Order: sequence, then C-alpha cells, then structure tokens
Amino acid sequence: MQDPLNTIKPIIWRDDALELLDQRLLPAKTEYIKLTSVESVADAIRDMVVRGAPAIGITAAYGVVLAAQHRYSTSILGWKESIAQDLELLAAARPTAINLFWAIDKMRDLIHEITDDPVDRLLSVARQIHQEDIRDNKIMGDFGASFIKAGSGVLTHCNAGALATGGYGTALGVVRSAWQQEKLSNVYANETRPWLQGARLTAWELLQDNIPVTLVAEGAVSALMMAGEVEWFVVGSDRIAANGDVANKIGTLAGAVQAKYHGIKVMVVAPTSTIDMVVPNGNTIPIEHRSGDELLQLSGQTMAADGATAWNPVFDVTPAALIDVIVTEKGVIEAPDTAKIASLMQN
Repeated sequence: MQDPLNTIKPIIWRDDALELLDQRLLPAKTEYIKLTSVESVADAIRDMVVRGAPAIGITAAYGVVLAAQHRYSTSILGWKESIAQDLELLAAARPTAINLFWAIDKMRDLIHEITDDPVDRLLSVARQIHQEDIRDNKIMGDFGASFIKAGSGVLTHCNAGALATGGYGTALGVVRSAWQQEKLSNVYANETRPWLQGARLTAWELLQDNIPVTLVAEGAVSALMMAGEVEWFVVGSDRIAANGDVANKIGTLAGAVQAKYHGIKVMVVAPTSTIDMVVPNGNTIPIEHRSGDELLQLSGQTMAADGATAWNPVFDVTPAALIDVIVTEKGVIEAPDTAKIASLMQN
C-alpha cells in the first residue's frame, strides 16, 4: 500500500538510466529529465535540476553507477583509474552539501573492493542509500513531531521535503508526521528568495499531500511570530559542524535570530550524513556563492536597476546557540554542542 504522505518521487532509477524531476520547472510543469552519463548528472546538480543535500548525495551515487557503466565497458582493466576523474567531477558540482561528498566516498570505498564488473554492486549500494534515506526521514519525522504540541503553528524555510531528499523529507518529514498526528494548526513557508524554493517547491509538495500551507515573505516573519502564529521554526541543513553550527539555505540565520527574539523554538532536521566531524565550527564551512543574476533577474527578466550588482551567497550559518533541537535518525540533541554531537556520532 502506497504511503499517502510519500507520493513524490524526485529521483528514479529505471532502465539503466537516472531520471530526475526537474525542480526548476515546478510548479508550472512536472517533467523528468533522463540522464545517461556522469557529466549530465554533474550538470544537473550544478544547475539545480536537483537540490537539497540528501537528494544531491543520492543523485551523485547513481551518477557513479553511470560512470562505472561507461568506464568498465570502455576498459575492463583501467576503469578504476579512469573513474577517479568522474568522482572529482561530481564532487565539484556543489561545495557546501556534505552529503554529496559522503555519498561519493561511500561509492569510492566500494570501488576499491571490487575486482570484477562493478555496475551491479554499485547500483545496489546507490539504491540502498536511496531507500535508507527515505526510511531515516520517516524516523526523523516521528522524532521531531514528538516535540510539537497539538494546535501548534510551524514555519519552514527553503525546501527540505521529499524534493530535497529520497522522499518524505527532513523538515517537511516532521511537518508530514505532525500533520498526520493532527498536531498542526497552520503550516507557513517562507518564499525563500532568490530561487523561491518555498513558494515553488514546499507549497507545491505539501499541497500534493493535501496539507494546507500559507506563504510568507521573509520580511513578514517577525510580524508572523509577534502575532503568535508560530511555535516552531523547522528547517533542514546542508552541513552541520562538529559543534552544532548549521549551514542551510540563506535566510535561515535571519529566521533563527527572529525566532530567538520572539521565544520561538528552532528545530533542525537532518540525517547524520549531514554532520561533518572534520569541520569544527560554522566558520570553516565552505559557503557557495552563485551568479548575481539570480538576484537581479526573475525568470530571465531583469528586475533590478541597470548597473546594480548583487551579493549572492546560497547558504548562511546558524550558530548552535540559536538552535533548540537537532533531529537525526540516530536520535535528538537538545541544546547542541560539541560533546553532544560527538556522543551521537559514536552511537
């Protein structure tokens, strides 16, 4: 029986090829792009066909399978040496999402072990990464929902749902679980400029599951919180440092600061593959910057005054001190710090 709250399939492996739901076209069009080469997978990650840290990791794992198909068919003896450049190509696609590197490293470790045709074994692991992500999202959804009291309003930022993962979602996994448990009075979503992931993606996928959603401009968040409409600010993450600092979509820091002022709780929902124990704090997380045209234009139409320039970081870092709860598939950390993160990762 199909899960009524897991109907969106952003990533599909079918007939020896990868199919991605093109998130650049949502909500106007629902179209899949068929990818048959590692180069096309790297382009899809870079060009935002697929986005969201877990989804990027899953996509990269399938990209390694495509690379192996080509390299092994070209050179049975030399495929391991030649596939190394494909792994580097994938790793360079987006610098902040740690799940990308986690998935590539997992596939690289398997490549070192393989002595014969690699495709089936690599595909098996890619599928495992995909299915475990969905399973973990549902676990996190229930963990996070347990903190939410009946009648609560929640606000989310960007899109940390089925579209950003293998399915179900991290932050939106909590929303889905809390909604199913009839705990939510209202779900609010920031528009999330400049790519409008909240308006285009979060609103679209919640409505696919018949969950009502109200859009909010980022500039209206403080007013919404002051009006008493929100009890939780719930977000995902692209990388969590060893001390609990969290990198997420630009605007997350502003939302957390506003939440702190208004007495609103902040919940970060992410799998442990998002935690980077090598990075001691948020100051050392690499922050991707994209073209200023994303701010200066909207759907290809220039919106800014001629001659204006733009500063366009894609992510910001929210200090651990602003975060009440980090929810992972291994458990929940309240008031996160270095010792608590380390203890969780040792489990």
